[in-house]
Amino acid sequence: MTLLSRWTHRRAPAGPAAPDEPKRPLEPMSGVPLIFVAIAISVANFMQTLDLTIANVAVPTIAGDLGVAPDMGTWMLTSFATPLAITLPLTGWLAQRFGQVRLFRVSVALFVLTSILCGLAPNFESLLIFRAVQGAVSGPITALSQALLVAVFPAARRNVALSVWQTTTFVAPVLGPIAGGWITDNLSWPCIFYVNAPTGVIVMLILGRFLRGRDNPTRRLPVDVVGLVLLAATFGSLQLLLDRGQNLDWFSATPIRVLAVIAAVAFVALILWELTDAHPIVDLRLFARRDFTAGTIAVTVGFAVYYGALVLVPLWLQTQQGYTATWAGVATAPLGLAGIVIAPLIGRIQGKVDPRKLATVALLGWGTASFWRAGFNTDVTLGDIAANSLLMGAATAFFITPLVSLSIAGLPRERLPAASGLQNALRRLGTSIATSVAPTYFERRARAHNTWLVDRITPFNPATADWLNTLERRGMSAQAALESVNRSVDIQAHMLALNDFSFACLLLFGATLATVWMIRYRRS
Repeated sequence: MTLLSRWTHRRAPAGPAAPDEPKRPLEPMSGVPLIFVAIAISVANFMQTLDLTIANVAVPTIAGDLGVAPDMGTWMLTSFATPLAITLPLTGWLAQRFGQVRLFRVSVALFVLTSILCGLAPNFESLLIFRAVQGAVSGPITALSQALLVAVFPAARRNVALSVWQTTTFVAPVLGPIAGGWITDNLSWPCIFYVNAPTGVIVMLILGRFLRGRDNPTRRLPVDVVGLVLLAATFGSLQLLLDRGQNLDWFSATPIRVLAVIAAVAFVALILWELTDAHPIVDLRLFARRDFTAGTIAVTVGFAVYYGALVLVPLWLQTQQGYTATWAGVATAPLGLAGIVIAPLIGRIQGKVDPRKLATVALLGWGTASFWRAGFNTDVTLGDIAANSLLMGAATAFFITPLVSLSIAGLPRERLPAASGLQNALRRLGTSIATSVAPTYFERRARAHNTWLVDRITPFNPATADWLNTLERRGMSAQAALESVNRSVDIQAHMLALNDFSFACLLLFGATLATVWMIRYRRS
């Protein structure tokens, strides 16, 4: 017996908790009810995932309207992401206690309510409170959307369900900044929150019509207070560290060091406590399954690296290449469009193909796109950027569905919410790390390249002298010519930094590919 297996058998419960049986169990559906329920669940997941990025581009406008500095405005994003990171891994415990369907419907209702309150917020402080509550109540939506789709689809069509879920998960972050920018520019920033209301109401009506009285058996579980506190300390401090690290220059700042210590100590304590508790708030015993562990690592790392590029490329286009937010969105829009077209097809063929081969196609596609991007120069065209985004998006469709289906294969249905919640929590944590680390790496590599280039631009360099003379002959003063050269050097330094980042992505995708083939595949 392995050490982990021994730990998972300690402090076992004396006997099963008394279940509260619902009127009808949650069973696979068919026909029109299945179509409506699948659409409603997918739309709810899309709505919640969209909210992660739709407000990003509106931060300066919101900060200005509510009378706070733009740097303070970013707390609106932190206040949403931190509670979300805490409640995602709680989903499994909450679903056992209250039922998957009931928890999902309540989460959607509260998400709609808090969205309206965010739009009505009279000041910045109240907006932060409403966003924090919105993040907390939205955690179960993503995890349960995946679990519920698996539950309501017949076993033979489960891959189609996961493909639908994948499409909404990957497309929403791409469309979020585009939609948020358009709404902010043409309507008003409260509308980025109000759009959730009509959509959410329709979702609740459909679920009420077709899933009323249906749910999984519930159990009156005791509350793991210690585990809950340790979970909040771990994910909360880590999320704050990631959100504020770049602004505070990372570990040179005392608050960041303190948050890092809290996160590390709480994380170790959380593992030790949860593995020995009879009713853990987070089911870490899932990691005793090799397939779940390898699949979760692959999903987390692969999606994080993909998301890092998703964040960095538009940033580079706008800050260094002179693109507007709209045109940067146009250049990267194929990321989502390709996924919409291809993902449903993957669900049809997955049962006939080893899922590890499909994930390999995704990682090879991402690696090829990264290698291509590593060769970009400052004269790269909009068409090349869009084609590179199209390749990234097409590869994305082959990635998450095969890995999720492999990692949860063989799990009892009642453990799916816990597995989905934990896997999604780690995936979200991976994207938070990528969102924070990618721009920092980009800027630091740019400074290193800038220093290297500036050291070679001297008055004794004939090429430099010719460059300055050409600018002065065009009517520039000596000072203006030097400023133009400095700007050109800075652009080239950031181009080289993006090339470095892309090559690093290539290496990480290769490591993820090795992890994928650690997952066992049993043909059914």
